[in-house]
Amino acid sequence: MKSIKKLVGLSILILGCVACKKSDFLNKKPSTAITDPSSLSDFELLLNNNIVMNNSGGLSQASSDDNEIPYSTYQVASVTERNAYIWNKDLYGDEINIQDWNACYQQVFYANVVLEGLAKSDSATSVKAQYLKGWALFARAFAFYDLTKNFCKAYDVSSAKQDLGIPLRLSSGIDYIKSRGTLQESYDQIFSDLNTSVSILPRERLSVDLNRPSRTAAYALLARIALDMRNYELAEQYADQSLSLYSTLIDYNTINQTSATPFSKTNNELICNYGQQGVYNYLTSNYSGSAARVSPILIALYSPNDLRLKTYFGEAPDGRYYKKRGYNGMGLYPFTGLATDELYLIKAECLARRGETQLAIDKLNQLLINRFDKSIRYKPLKASSSVEALSKILLERRKELVWRGLRWHDLKRLNKEGANITLTRILNGVKYTLPPNDARYIFPIPSDEIALSGIQQNDR
Repeated sequence: MKSIKKLVGLSILILGCVACKKSDFLNKKPSTAITDPSSLSDFELLLNNNIVMNNSGGLSQASSDDNEIPYSTYQVASVTERNAYIWNKDLYGDEINIQDWNACYQQVFYANVVLEGLAKSDSATSVKAQYLKGWALFARAFAFYDLTKNFCKAYDVSSAKQDLGIPLRLSSGIDYIKSRGTLQESYDQIFSDLNTSVSILPRERLSVDLNRPSRTAAYALLARIALDMRNYELAEQYADQSLSLYSTLIDYNTINQTSATPFSKTNNELICNYGQQGVYNYLTSNYSGSAARVSPILIALYSPNDLRLKTYFGEAPDGRYYKKRGYNGMGLYPFTGLATDELYLIKAECLARRGETQLAIDKLNQLLINRFDKSIRYKPLKASSSVEALSKILLERRKELVWRGLRWHDLKRLNKEGANITLTRILNGVKYTLPPNDARYIFPIPSDEIALSGIQQNDR
């Protein structure tokens, strides 16, 4: 693949520029005599390069209904941004080097280098080597999942063995072309990597260096993936396992709602730190000078005593709202990692779906009591049926997990459940719509990748 081949000449040089420490292999210039990373310290440097390893795609955020831009901004945005915004079938135009694809396979390449190196290491059975193995497997699974949810259909157990998956590159070798497997094979590999990582990663969520995964993070990612697959029984089990290890929530009454950076990079709800690739700045960047504005429909969902309104959003001079810096307090692009609030919502949704109405509402209220102004007595939500409970939980999921790269995939999942949600934008007097279950929910494979590898393109 193009992104993988580029890494042969560039990856070690890039690492030498961005790593905070130096190692012999990082200082080598690209040549036929490059020394492969071989020590545990080398492997740790590769995985600890969070500029490469802790990023995910941004097309889903750019395409979602969280944001709006004026026509003047639309005109100066990149081709891919413009097409993502109006759900154009020709997404990339003539643009190449699409990071939603390339950056994920760069992560896969690094993870494979580490896994192969560890397999040959004399220290392969040491505690540190086992931790690095678990870390590499987690990183590869995260990248494979990001690719799968963006470039494949929504999972359906009845068709997953026929639907197209992604190329599952399990070797760092660049001298072969890997075709697309099935969607079931893709998810099987992701689960295999994560289930192995669970057995060897440390149990506890780290208090610092949250770019590094833990067992808590692996279970949290498994819960997210199982929910996305609509396997609610499994999603609940994984959410329980993660919450049993770490379940802290932040009381938003203790947060400075006027701050442009209300959250820190080690805030107590974070489990593992990932962020969106630094692309699509007109649609997804999080600061007051950005032209991107939060949808007024979304803003209207928050009640006046809901502290999330002022915590998540700032009011711009034009009277519209913009998204503040994300849940990890870093950068200008959305947080896409794992946090405890998502797990509470997964647990609540799964309880509602299996008819446990009161337990589901109780779990939701455990979260919400920390989100409302305590100077006004919080009135716990109630529900008379599991259907009503599910509706309230999904509404709170919409409000809580805003601008985290999840909304687009929730729409894919919920429309498969029959939610019948149609997206609409009006731009320069023209109305654009995206019906439920439309083929445009699946992003096309970048054209330069198709030209290089000949893998099958998505219908769109």
